Amino acid sequence: MKATQPVKVIGVASGVGAQDRGCEDGPSILRELEVFRGADVTAVWGGVLRPKAGAGSAVSVDAELCTRLAKQVRHTLDEGRFPLVVGGDHSCAIGTWSGVHRWLDGRGPLGLIWIDAHMDSHTFATTPSGALHGMPLAALMGYGEHELTELVEHVPKLKPEHVCLLGVRSFEEGEAALLHRLGVRVIGMQEIRARGLAEVLAEAMSIARNGTAGFGVSLDLDVLDPAEEPGVGSPAPGGLHCHELEQALHQLHGDPALLAMEIVEYNPHRDRDHLTARAAGALFRAVL
Repeated sequence: MKATQPVKVIGVASGVGAQDRGCEDGPSILRELEVFRGADVTAVWGGVLRPKAGAGSAVSVDAELCTRLAKQVRHTLDEGRFPLVVGGDHSCAIGTWSGVHRWLDGRGPLGLIWIDAHMDSHTFATTPSGALHGMPLAALMGYGEHELTELVEHVPKLKPEHVCLLGVRSFEEGEAALLHRLGVRVIGMQEIRARGLAEVLAEAMSIARNGTAGFGVSLDLDVLDPAEEPGVGSPAPGGLHCHELEQALHQLHGDPALLAMEIVEYNPHRDRDHLTARAAGALFRAVL
């Protein structure tokens, strides 16, 4: 992202992909609290997208919403603005990065840093819950329901060698097996504690930038420790501290290869004194 590039915030008020639908209220609350405002940041909200009622199955509802999101993201990039997508459950990532991929229009592959407590790499063949927010990364790499894998374009949006997961500590065997087979780099909490967050984020950036036309950051707030930041959709103990992630994310500041960012899974119904809402704002400002 260029230092002077204006930011457009796109809310995605969907919980259709989650078991706890409280995150669908997240974007509206974050907008009301104005957490993405800062002295050096011009972040203008471009509205909040919502699922259409009666659109069929959860997959169909999600695919329709993600298609609209992808168009918004592409249009934002065409305008020369930086898209900040604010969820909602993490299945919105299918729309975010499909939109960025379409905007690149063959100029080169897209890289992605996936910061999350979970792998989000299930398909319906492996998921124990059936929840779509556990599937977006697999779908972006071409695995899963065709309505999701072929969104906007009938090709995978990500190549495994350009993806890095960071902060993982809660996952199932099926999704881990897929990522292992594809050779996706996964950096768990044990490795982060051994090497330091700044060092592993630098590695993630190298993976996402190497041989790509640009990269993005998908940040699920459940990567944070729920003892400190409880307002998330799927809390997992033993996560990152907000201040350490904030410091590490400064490495991204001003990087012209950074094309877009999303912050997802804020659940205001689980938050305490807006702690997690404020954390979302702090993490955004660290990057921008």
